[in-house]
Amino acid sequence: MKILLDTSAYVAFKRGNPHALNRILEAEKVLFSPIVIGELMFGFRSGTRFDKNMADLDLFLRHDSVSLQAIGKITSDRYSRIAAQLKNQGTPIPSNGIWIAAQTMENGAELITFDQHFERVAGLVCTIFRASQGK
Repeated sequence: MKILLDTSAYVAFKRGNPHALNRILEAEKVLFSPIVIGELMFGFRSGTRFDKNMADLDLFLRHDSVSLQAIGKITSDRYSRIAAQLKNQGTPIPSNGIWIAAQTMENGAELITFDQHFERVAGLVCTIFRASQGK
């Protein structure tokens, strides 16, 4: 099984959330998006532990089961289709979430997240944990 972690899932994993940890351990392949890396780095820069957080992220990304995915034309096309669908439905989600959903779909993966707005993306295979799970 292939999974793609969004930012909330990676943060939950780092905080020891058992749901996030178990999904990562069960996966054959963990896909990672450069969009998620950008969101994480923004958060790291807002805190006081940038170097430590970057070292942890780099270690995670070097794991044999983790693969950083490129953004290409297919992802861009999926992004445009998802964004148009959500706009037409009047149910927009954050733009970065659309990119993450597009990459997940392109790679035939399951998105692991704690963000409820992904429920609005038709055809997206995802597991959405509630923020209260695993605390």
